[in-house]
Amino acid sequence: MNREVLTTRRKALAVNLDPKFYGTIAEIGGGQEVARAFFQAGGASGTIAKTISAYDKVFSDYLYSEGDSGRYVCLKRLQQMLAAEYSQLLEVLDSERTPEKRYFVFANTVETLNFRKDNQGHGWLGVRFELTKQREPNEVVIHVRLNENDGLLQQYTLGVLGVNLIYACFFYYNSPTLFLQSLMDNLTSDRVEITMVRMNGPDLAYVDNRLLGVQLVKNGMTSAIFFDRYGNIQEPDDMLYKKNALVLRGRFRPITYVGFDILKTSYAHFKKNALFKPDNTLQICEITLNNLLEEGELKERDFLDRVDLLNGMGQNVLISNFKEFYKLVDYFGRFKHKNLRIVMGIPTFVKVLDKSYYANLAGGLLEAVGKMFPARTKFYIYPALDRKTGKIMNINDLQLPDDVMHIYRYLKQNDLIVSLSGVNEEWLKITSDEVLNLLQHNDNRWESMVPKYVVKTIKQKKLFGFPG
Repeated sequence: MNREVLTTRRKALAVNLDPKFYGTIAEIGGGQEVARAFFQAGGASGTIAKTISAYDKVFSDYLYSEGDSGRYVCLKRLQQMLAAEYSQLLEVLDSERTPEKRYFVFANTVETLNFRKDNQGHGWLGVRFELTKQREPNEVVIHVRLNENDGLLQQYTLGVLGVNLIYACFFYYNSPTLFLQSLMDNLTSDRVEITMVRMNGPDLAYVDNRLLGVQLVKNGMTSAIFFDRYGNIQEPDDMLYKKNALVLRGRFRPITYVGFDILKTSYAHFKKNALFKPDNTLQICEITLNNLLEEGELKERDFLDRVDLLNGMGQNVLISNFKEFYKLVDYFGRFKHKNLRIVMGIPTFVKVLDKSYYANLAGGLLEAVGKMFPARTKFYIYPALDRKTGKIMNINDLQLPDDVMHIYRYLKQNDLIVSLSGVNEEWLKITSDEVLNLLQHNDNRWESMVPKYVVKTIKQKKLFGFPG
């Protein structure tokens, strides 16, 4: 859809000149760049009731968390800010406002690059705003990573992004696609990534936040988005903070007994780790966007079906644009997690050690291996059935090119690759392609190859081309 991309100044001026909108701008940690943009555009007296910047942590706790200190750059603090400022607007001004007036609150809590440049700039931005009715607000929150290597540039980027967000809430609320695209107006993805977006409220009830998350990846606004086991989009920093992560990549169309067994055996193996606790260990099913694209178009319904099935089995889901595993490992390296375990089958591991996949790296396979095995990272390898011989193959049975065998032995000797045991050997003969083919031809043999919950759901919702 073609549209004119307005400058930041024109967007701020358009909001200032609209007599309906009136509200508060509250900013913590990244300057007062959003408020500055509206003041510099002109006419801000008709838009802004108050601006505030509570940098001191004691003041921040006093204003927004009733004296309870905690993390300051997090979703909880943002929502406390939005709630407190909106409540104050109603308390102070509601008796005076005219019927057409609509209140809004913009808030952000941000960590920009420090003097030593040894931290990662990121933050939360949100708007609580009325549209069709007074006192029935909507809410949009986003999380961003600030990638510029200069604190002042990050502040400037934050100002542009804040104006884009406020403008989108007022003028693009009825078009989620335009809403998302407009957030990056006058910005680029090497300056800022939008890693999470969530929209809700009486005027936004039609929005499916899961599809918004996929659009972030599809549009190149971020490299991955995270769904918790309940299907809610979450910010990875919050989900993975001080957690162990077990990650299984797959198509999951649908998840079979083999996939179920991989999840079960990898979790059972990691339970032996001294750092394991049930509440600090996440199992994550990862789907690359390449597996969601068919004939150049994203089949959104198919995507939702996969997420629903995995959530129904208690799994968290990561949607990414990573082809190579070293990029997936590097992504998790952004977060303050404890241990990372990448789970895969023998055929996938053989491809991981194929030199042809790393022609784009100066150091080739050797460089890729260095990136794939940073500290606290291992690969769990699930065995496979050799269909020609009927033999079950594990990591001790691999035959690789001579020059690759040296790397392979190094990984084994240093316990960087671990063979999973206790597998259900009867399930090794199952392949997802066979299941999908039988399912689509209404051959009920597929029902013995997938978990009962999956069978029931596929039949009820007629998923993946099931004709029944």
